[in-house]
Amino acid sequence: MQQTLNTTLLIIGGGPGGYVAAIRAGQLGISTILVEGQALGGTCLNIGCIPSKALIHVAEQFQQTRHHSQGSALGINVSAPTLDIGKSVEWKDGIVDRLTTGVAALLRKHKVQVIHGWARVIDGKTVEIEGADTRIQCEHLLLASGSKSVNLPMLPIGGPIISSTEALAPKALPKRLIVVGGGYIGLELGIAYRKLGAEVSVVEAQERILPAYDAELTQPVLESVKQLGIKLYLKHSVEGFDAATHSLQVRDPNGDSLKLETDQVLVAVGRKPNTQGWNLEALNLEMNGSAIRIDQRCQTSMRNVWAIGDLAGEPMLAHRAMAQGEMVAELIAGQHREFNPTAIAAVCFTDPELVVVGKTPDEAKAAGLDCIVSSFPFAANGRAMTLESKNGFVRVVARRDNHLIVGWQAVGVGVSELSTAFGQSLEMGARLEDIAGTIHAHPTLGEAVQEAALRALGHALHL
Repeated sequence: MQQTLNTTLLIIGGGPGGYVAAIRAGQLGISTILVEGQALGGTCLNIGCIPSKALIHVAEQFQQTRHHSQGSALGINVSAPTLDIGKSVEWKDGIVDRLTTGVAALLRKHKVQVIHGWARVIDGKTVEIEGADTRIQCEHLLLASGSKSVNLPMLPIGGPIISSTEALAPKALPKRLIVVGGGYIGLELGIAYRKLGAEVSVVEAQERILPAYDAELTQPVLESVKQLGIKLYLKHSVEGFDAATHSLQVRDPNGDSLKLETDQVLVAVGRKPNTQGWNLEALNLEMNGSAIRIDQRCQTSMRNVWAIGDLAGEPMLAHRAMAQGEMVAELIAGQHREFNPTAIAAVCFTDPELVVVGKTPDEAKAAGLDCIVSSFPFAANGRAMTLESKNGFVRVVARRDNHLIVGWQAVGVGVSELSTAFGQSLEMGARLEDIAGTIHAHPTLGEAVQEAALRALGHALHL
């Protein structure tokens, strides 16, 4: 006999958006049920952000040790290292397990009922759990089903053709790997695999890697990729994979066909909203392309049905989903909120790292803003020198008339950690004088932030 549960808020999806919404709703005393078909934490914790950063760290440590085995400028010499990838994956899984267990504990603490199963939408107030003989009635339905990897019809996943999911849990390392897609996912993993010892090639249809970022910002990454010995096939399109010869067939810019021999092919051409397989179409919601259309309060076209995170389209970032989830819980509790961030940081964990917050020089120009654009190179930063990482810079974009900062960009070692300062300065409406007049600790990479602002005002101190 089917059991029926009643709740104020029902959340479909336990990723960063869904679980944060559930925790906040629990804090606010809202009766909440969270339905998740796989592990809590979603793509981000299980097969995305966290495991990829763990693998990137393993790769960096392995490469550094190899570098020291060949005699380094630091005077550190060690014997040539070996890699037990099974142990590396075990360590990575341990981090994932600690985080997902922590999420489960927080949900319990805030009295959120978690149901493990696949949701099937009946209508805007009713959801059934497949295989669990359970029906849930709710006042508010929050859709947070995330996204999934885009597959290429000519490269179906299986055998030597893998997605990022398989790339993050290797049983053994391939001797040769071809990455299809030169965006942030493909490059992050391609660089990591190269540092772990694989021969890596990247095939990208656009004329440069990381095409979503501007050329000046990606130049240090391009230099690093070449230095690592990663082969680039730019403006090349993929035609298919020949299993007999273990080769990827591509077409070059002249229209000629090439065969690239490889052991594995990693397909990393992006992600798309996860709208299929749970009867979302029953709601007949207004769509925005392949994503659900939402307003500034994350409301869909149906009353009391909300959508957050990747399901609502770009930017597909875990921190955006978390902020939206927190807001929706507060709206349901009767608070007045609107999702209107000044900027959302985008971080790319390549080598070196990239950060973009707010408007780039090109975007400012396109918006009709007359701006000052100023950069400060890490080659003139003492902390960067002590980290053996002089590549890259911090760049500020500010209005010429009132010096209001509208954007920050950075490329260099550890710049992901500067994203918080960048976001905060934009959110608080900082001007160049505010940043230039704030004493920054020495020696830190953050001094380059102050110096970029000083340079924009015409008086950089260390350049």
